[in-house]
Amino acid sequence: MKALIISADNFEDSELLFPFYRLQEAGLTVDVASISQGKIHGKHGYEVVADKALQEIDPGAYDLLVLPGGKAPAALREEAAAVAIAQDFMRKDKPVAAICHGPQILISAGVLTDRRATCAPSVAEELKQAGALYQDEEVVVDGKLVTSRHPPDLPAFMREMLRLMGNPSR
Repeated sequence: MKALIISADNFEDSELLFPFYRLQEAGLTVDVASISQGKIHGKHGYEVVADKALQEIDPGAYDLLVLPGGKAPAALREEAAAVAIAQDFMRKDKPVAAICHGPQILISAGVLTDRRATCAPSVAEELKQAGALYQDEEVVVDGKLVTSRHPPDLPAFMREMLRLMGNPSR
């Protein structure tokens, strides 16, 4: 199984690193894609290597899409390739996990109408305006869409993400 994490500079460090390592621990191959290949920098100083550029990504090669938060989604939602990847996953009903500001990419992709979801409080109004059914809960699962609000929700976020993937480490 393969997971794709899409991010860029100013990502929320824990929201990228926690899923990155936890998914590897569960046996998934994890690729990180960004606007271009190379190092991306978190809000709190961590560096992660984006092994792929968004333009190189074939969404069909992946089983899971992860959208961490921080300020990165604000830049990524302006990238046609990032929006197209999100649209492809949602259209094909493949697992998507977005936390904090990560749902901004899904908002720009226009794929949240009538979907239950949560996000960072500062994004909640935009989520509602995009047609989502906002819920202020630590994790919201709607079919194959998993969303959470912020770093303290990471244990619940990962629990539901791994459940959606069939708990691959078991």
